[in-house]
Amino acid sequence: MKIAFIGGGNMGEAILSRILERKLSTRKTTFISDISESRRQSLKQIYRVNTTDNNRSAAVVSEVVLLAIKPQNLTQVMAELNEQLKPSQLVLSIAAGTKIDTLYRGLSHNSIVRAIPNTPAQVGAGITVWTATAEVNEQQKGWARSILGAIGEEIYVADEKYLDMATAVSGSSPAYFFLFMETLVKAAVDIGLPRDMAEKLVLQTMLGSSYLLRKSGKPPAELRRMVTSPGGTTAEALLQFDRGGLGNLVKQAVTAAYEKAKKLGNEQK
Repeated sequence: MKIAFIGGGNMGEAILSRILERKLSTRKTTFISDISESRRQSLKQIYRVNTTDNNRSAAVVSEVVLLAIKPQNLTQVMAELNEQLKPSQLVLSIAAGTKIDTLYRGLSHNSIVRAIPNTPAQVGAGITVWTATAEVNEQQKGWARSILGAIGEEIYVADEKYLDMATAVSGSSPAYFFLFMETLVKAAVDIGLPRDMAEKLVLQTMLGSSYLLRKSGKPPAELRRMVTSPGGTTAEALLQFDRGGLGNLVKQAVTAAYEKAKKLGNEQK
């Protein structure tokens, strides 16, 4: 497929590298538009794709226009592309917090996919929740599914409301896990473990636990109970989490992120 990236940041590059690796597009049929000259030069040198600072010239020659820009740059980009796209072209937006209605009005274009990827996409281990307008045909959905599947798993939803929820859960939660790991390493150091050992123990335990969860097919609660012997060390640690209100804190955090996602989307209207 012919694809134009409007924005060549970290997430855009992650998608770029994976679609080239999977041969979903070729270097000749891939275009990157970015305002930064140094960024354009870097991407051209690494991936040998077409680069430009002209969003319109990149978009009009492509079948898929992938918006990988920051929300603060969206208004300008949409003004440049307004009424420039053909009905046969697909707009795939990963712009944070930007609702389909905002894209529809700003671009005067109907065939739109909105997607919420997360940062593990940078290593091909992400998960993306996405939706599409009624005008997106099956071929275009196939394009979207192939692109998003290249960076990890993908989940299609018919209702856009689920994307703000996904933002709070999968979109933001890598930071939650990193914070827990960071805190666990600090606690390990505080009781006397060398930092390098603490970091290795925490990282491998997190990886191993995730792998066990996936391979076993058991729910997290059952695996937690399997680790927890009555009156043992794990039970004592979990008791402290319960006393500190961990469950309620997680609920508050996810709810706050969800409300913020909705607010950001409404502010762009």
